This record gives sequence, C-alpha cells and structure tokens, in this order.
Amino acid sequence: MSATAEQKLPPYAQVVADIRARIDARELRPGARVPSTREIMREWGVAMATATKALAALRQEGLVEAVRGVGTLVRDAPVATPQARGPQGQRVRPRPAEAGGGRPTTETAITREAIVRAAITIADAEGIDGLSMRRVATHLRVSTMALYRHVASKEALATAMIDQVYTEHALPEPPPADWRRALELALLTEWDIYRRHPWAVRLTMLAGAVQSPGLVENAEWMMKVITAQGRSPDEALAILTFVSAYTSGMALQATRAVVEEYEFGMDAEHWWRSKGPEFLRIAEQGRFPLTFSVSGPPDVHAIFGLGMKHLLDGLAPLIEGRGGSPQDLTAEP
Repeated sequence: MSATAEQKLPPYAQVVADIRARIDARELRPGARVPSTREIMREWGVAMATATKALAALRQEGLVEAVRGVGTLVRDAPVATPQARGPQGQRVRPRPAEAGGGRPTTETAITREAIVRAAITIADAEGIDGLSMRRVATHLRVSTMALYRHVASKEALATAMIDQVYTEHALPEPPPADWRRALELALLTEWDIYRRHPWAVRLTMLAGAVQSPGLVENAEWMMKVITAQGRSPDEALAILTFVSAYTSGMALQATRAVVEEYEFGMDAEHWWRSKGPEFLRIAEQGRFPLTFSVSGPPDVHAIFGLGMKHLLDGLAPLIEGRGGSPQDLTAEP
C-alpha cells in the first residue's frame, strides 16, 4: 500500500494496519501481548472508542485473541513442552515474546525482584485489577507455583510493589531545613509516583490496602519535618492526613480507572473526550450554562502546584504553632 493510500485510512484502520505489519514482521510474535487500549490511545493519539474498534477488527481477522486476565495476544502462541529442561534438569519456559525473546528463563532462576518488577509493569499497563499471580506467571513464562516460592500471596506482592516504587523515590536525608520546602518536595515526589504508577493511589492512602517499609519511611520523613516545628507526633499525623488526602485526591482526578475489553486506565483528557456525546445531551437541556461554558477539561497536572501552595499556606499556622491551637488537631469533636 502506498504512503498516500495509508494516509487516507480511517484512524482505527491505520492502527490495525500498523499492528498487522508488526505481526507480519515478527516484531510481535505468537503469544506476545499487543498494545492495550490505553497504549493505542497514547501511541496513535486516538480516542478510546477507536482503540477498542481496532482491537475488535484484529480479533475478527483472527490475528489476535483476548485472554481474560492476560490481555490481547497474538494468536497461535507456542506452548512450552513439559520435556523442555535446563542444564541442571530444571523445567525451562521461554521469556515472554514482548520482551524480545532471548535465552530461556528457568523457574529456579526467577527472583523476587523480577516478580515484583513484572507485576509493576503489568499494573502500569492494565491497572491493579488486572493483576494476579497467574498474570505475572504468564508474563514471566513460568508456572504460578514458581512465584509462591518467593511471594506468599497477591496481597504480599502488592505490598512489595508499593515498597519498590517508594524505595525508588526515597526522599533525601536529611530533609531540607525549611519545612515548607521539605513538604513541597515530599508532595511533588508522591505526585510523580502517582503519575508514573496510577494504580498506586488506591493502595497508599491512609486507609489503603498496604503498609510497606518504604511507604512508612515516607510518612516518617514528613512527620520528622513537622515535629521539628514543635508539633507532637499525633499533630504531625493529622497534618500528614491533610496533605496526603490532597495528593491522592488530585491523583484520582488525574487518572480515572476504566475497564474496557480487559484493558485498564484512561487519563482525564481521554475520559472527557470519551464522554463527549453524553455531555452534549446534558448541555442541550440548557440547565447548566456555567458548567458547559468552560473551554475544556481542567488540567489537573498544571493546577496541582497551585493547589499545593494554597494548602501549605493554610496549614502554616498549624505547623508553626501560630494563629491557632495545634491541639485542636487531635481534640475530640
């Protein structure tokens, strides 16, 4: 097909043609996971409906198949035979094709770090709801039982994932002497974690699912900054609750979790675009003139810093012990 003809393809057909070409060129081999709805939206700059239509067309052509809990895979995936053995007699399964192939991975060579990093990769692409021990085992091309030698359960895996991302973004020691600069650094670091790993916000809120050493160390760092201003640990925890609620709440606004054809994740801009027809029907009622006079969806990333500034302005009297009673933070209502 000529370049001119390709340019005239509908957006979904262009995505289909590009993925089909990757399959034909063996860039995507049998068993490899093709780009998800979210990844198609980002790479080709199309809406969710277009990405979903492209995957449906590939399935209709018989090039791919949707596997629940795994994703959309290139058809005719080779199955590792039980007789395949490594040099010491251990079972061998190939590396996932999407990782570029290479030497086989032995089940006895799998490490806890490799399992945790694979789980983070899956959650980044598909959301925490798409994560399971079986899904990680499929990604690594090992048996599910091989994972349990290193990680006791899915809950333990989630804890290890949070610990990994917070350890990778550890705050500096000692903290900056200026409490405001220190808390800004902590909030921006956490904001960066949520932007890189949107699934993490559901696990790290104070009432979240996990408590890991890395997460507790992050909280300890901020409490150290606040108590250095003369506040008690209880008062520091109350202030930490304020600032953490702001960061996690803004993160939930920035990334909305969506499930569509086993694909997970949609940023705020694409969510607004996907809801265009629904918004239009509501706007036509004429009952909400202010809401529908805005120029577009709010840029959550841009306003995060502004909101953080005003939040810390408001908390300054409590943190510094002026213009109010810090004891009010821990008093019974």
